[in-house]
Amino acid sequence: MTVYSLSLRSDDYEALKSHLIRDDGCEHAAYLLCRTASVEKDPWENQAHEKFLMTRVAPVPDDEVVDSSSTHVSWSTSSFVRALKVAAGSKQVVAIVHNHPAGQLDFSAQDDVNEPDLLQGAINRNGPGTRLISLVLTPDGQMTGRVWHSTRETGYVPLSRIRIIGSRIALSYPQRCTDLTMPAFHRQALAFGDALNRDLRKLRIGVVGCGGTGSAVAMLLARLGVGQVVLFDNDIVDETNLNRLHGARQADADAMRPKVEVVAREVTELGLGVRVVPINAWVGDSACRDALKSCDVLFGCTDDHDGRMFLNRFAYYYLTPVIDIGLAIDVSDDDIPMITALDGRVTVVEPRSACLLCREVIDPAIAADQALKRKNPEEFERRKAEAYVYGEGNPSPAVVTFTTELACMGVNELLHRLQGFRGPDGHAPNRVRLFQHNEDRRPGHSPRNECPLCASEDVWGKGDVEPFLDRID
Repeated sequence: MTVYSLSLRSDDYEALKSHLIRDDGCEHAAYLLCRTASVEKDPWENQAHEKFLMTRVAPVPDDEVVDSSSTHVSWSTSSFVRALKVAAGSKQVVAIVHNHPAGQLDFSAQDDVNEPDLLQGAINRNGPGTRLISLVLTPDGQMTGRVWHSTRETGYVPLSRIRIIGSRIALSYPQRCTDLTMPAFHRQALAFGDALNRDLRKLRIGVVGCGGTGSAVAMLLARLGVGQVVLFDNDIVDETNLNRLHGARQADADAMRPKVEVVAREVTELGLGVRVVPINAWVGDSACRDALKSCDVLFGCTDDHDGRMFLNRFAYYYLTPVIDIGLAIDVSDDDIPMITALDGRVTVVEPRSACLLCREVIDPAIAADQALKRKNPEEFERRKAEAYVYGEGNPSPAVVTFTTELACMGVNELLHRLQGFRGPDGHAPNRVRLFQHNEDRRPGHSPRNECPLCASEDVWGKGDVEPFLDRID
């Protein structure tokens, strides 16, 4: 059985809510246009999953509304036909949204009667196989939804979750308000409430890179009670990792165990019920795609420029926030090195925020050389000998206290976006910690006008395309 979910950007969600929830106490309606992302098997249930990625809100104009009250709304079919025409031309799916002013988070008997007829109209216009999404919004901002695939009375599948991303991350899913008794997280609930614990249990988070920073992120997520974690890394443990990689032991270095297996072992042995899946591969490998597309949030904890280039695109195409973490330690060439810079960075990559290229975090030349080394090591070595590519220099300095503190910063950014403990303006698209000055800064960056990722909405929620991410390797 395929499960379905929907992702929206917070700015579009606010525009939708503004149109639907009004002081008149009446029902109103709007359309959403959605692209798709298909998962053959997610890494936890091994289940097919189709994600709908909202690209556009199209309110039903007030002058096309025929009748509206606190319990119903009807409108001309003109706007529906327009939405179906756009959807057919761009291979999208139409969603119909209306509000229930009384707060009923469920579909009415009248909805059950009307929606099969709307699906039949969509099939007549756009052909067999056309589907229709239906959504209900309540005054408190909660949403529920279903996907119609047949005009039969029961020809729908409920949405397993609705996810809103942006300065805040919000989840709607069945039984969200049911009790969740987890004694291990009781004191966390005393600080943030039971709702956060329930949302954390529902989340699916990927950690890309399982070194000093990524291993700390994974352990923090597990101890917070995140229900599903997937780890991506294709490196093994060696002795230089033992003082930074949380959970690593000398026996792991001796056995040259994959980092993902070591971190997964430590998470599992906590006994907190976290389902963790290790994937021993570079994040851009095709074997990682289903797992990546299954995630609600990704943590980028890799110092690989090509890996960052990949995640930078993924965040926009799949409406999946990437919390990218980096540490830079510069030292002098003196016999006794002096630290000249000690800076950590947590950057959230998502629509309405500048990408890593525009922030100059990624060097495309280095990324290209790393890609060459991975795909054609012989050619890389030949070019390195001729000084045409960057060779490997000395390893970058790293200290466990700083990598772990950055992991805390990144995970706390996620917590704020889920719970809002810093207040309405507490989110930080880019936070830089100057460790040597004991100072935090929030430098701003604007997208370059020509940037195809963050300066244009064309790829936001674009979803599945060939080649993947429009990325030619």
